[in-house]
Amino acid sequence: MNLLEVELLSKTYGKGDNAVHALKDVSFSVPKGEFVAVVGESGSGKSTLLHLLGGLDVPTTGKVRIDGKDIFSMEESRLTVFRRRSIGFIFQSFNLIPELTVEQNILFPVLLDYQKPDQRHLDELLSVLNLTERRSHLPSQLSGGQQQRVAIGRALFTRPALILADEPTGNLDSQNTREVIALLKEAAQKYEQTIVMITHSKTVAQSADRILQVSDGVLTDFGRCRE
Repeated sequence: MNLLEVELLSKTYGKGDNAVHALKDVSFSVPKGEFVAVVGESGSGKSTLLHLLGGLDVPTTGKVRIDGKDIFSMEESRLTVFRRRSIGFIFQSFNLIPELTVEQNILFPVLLDYQKPDQRHLDELLSVLNLTERRSHLPSQLSGGQQQRVAIGRALFTRPALILADEPTGNLDSQNTREVIALLKEAAQKYEQTIVMITHSKTVAQSADRILQVSDGVLTDFGRCRE
């Protein structure tokens, strides 16, 4: 069963001679639980693709279906709720709230949704992320790798069907990069979450189940990686 379906997705900025075609009729699907890496040069359109998949931008043409739901047919208020509950975002810059502790940052999307946190799930996630002893620390008291693990925890906590990761290892050293990728792979397997990750690193991309490349707005599917 496909969790994500993308159909003839295009994005054009500007008009006439000034038009920039960031994406050109991109189509692909991702089964539930698959870990996909998207590679491409700077300006190739891969970040535009990720923003469209997450409903953070609107396409010029085309459709994105997540778990069978056409996200661009939704009203903005409904899309906002759907995005908060069904999509987890992980960014290169972490985007943690500096005044909140590790635990509070992870719980923030749930509290924003006026939901009661699942304490057992939180404890399990903190253990998986190796953050149990840091649960009361502020982001400023953490290393870069620890901050990224908090960001991953925040994305995973609501059990979203889809995780979108934008260069999640871009600010990390090689050891932390390996740990973060291992965590993402474990999430895909343990929680059956579908992950689409943008990366400029071919080594990181090889850790995924499948590699897609975006070049000048055109997508090429390189298929599944070798075991």
